[in-house]
Amino acid sequence: MQRGIYDSRAYAVLLLKSIFEVADPVHLFSLRTELFVELVQVLKDQISPKASKAALQTLIQISPCGRNRIKAVEAGAVPVLIELLLDCKDRKPCEMMMVVLDIMCSCAEGRAELLSHGAGLAVVSKKILRISTAANDRAVRILLSISKFSATPAVLQEMLQLGVVAKLCLVLQAESGNKAKEKAREILKMHVRAWRNSPCVPSSLLSSYPV
Repeated sequence: MQRGIYDSRAYAVLLLKSIFEVADPVHLFSLRTELFVELVQVLKDQISPKASKAALQTLIQISPCGRNRIKAVEAGAVPVLIELLLDCKDRKPCEMMMVVLDIMCSCAEGRAELLSHGAGLAVVSKKILRISTAANDRAVRILLSISKFSATPAVLQEMLQLGVVAKLCLVLQAESGNKAKEKAREILKMHVRAWRNSPCVPSSLLSSYPV
């Protein structure tokens, strides 16, 4: 993956995915950071749809293990995923990228990377109600992680200005799946006092959480 031509790099990723599928899970906890660097680079270079799919599937499989999600973040996974999501319109790639981004945002380092990217919150919000029920769920999960663990006053104001709050309110009204609705309601309840001046916040929430 480091030095090969595009075809050989693609085959290397596909082979790596197959190896991890049958590997003893205990071996997934001691993977080197260099591996994540190369997987992220394959995504960034957009070698081929098959190679990108294999790289995403591999990251989904190995990132939850131990410190792997932090290694993936350190390898630059979050900004690369955000940039790819900006132009992605195909359902399956979008869903996989949202899964990986959700895994990354389950750690503080990943959330910090998302918030430091100018398009981070915006692209997550943009994909809600545009791709699929599965993508809705993952996007709202990401916003829930931000809301629970990284919601500074500046972040909450940014969510309001970018239309994230309005999109969460739309989730409550749309046929978006019960999981997404439950998480959207949880986020709105959590920060209703900060967003009470937004015209989209349901009056039932405002009355339940007065100033």
